[in-house]
Amino acid sequence: MEARLKTRINANWANAAMVCAKCQKKLKGGFGPEGKQTLSKALRKHLGVKKGRKGAVGIVETKCLGVCPKNAVTVVNAARMDQWLLVAPGADLDEVAQSLGLAPGG
Repeated sequence: MEARLKTRINANWANAAMVCAKCQKKLKGGFGPEGKQTLSKALRKHLGVKKGRKGAVGIVETKCLGVCPKNAVTVVNAARMDQWLLVAPGADLDEVAQSLGLAPGG
């Protein structure tokens, strides 16, 4: 029996980043203005993007990526799978977004 695609759903994403949920959980925050947000939530708020497919970029929480750094979160740009970032708490979100290609000019 032949499998067929029945529908397609469009997304507004120009790029996407995968953020390790396990790393974020271990840190219990550490990002955002007061240092209480997870990296994914802080990045979404900092960039002003909506959650889900209607945002300009995708910031997706994944299961463990297997790196498990101490005191950092593993993040991968979906367009550049060969370059993984380890982001420490309190990191400059402009710099993180630029490194991931999520910011204008990134």
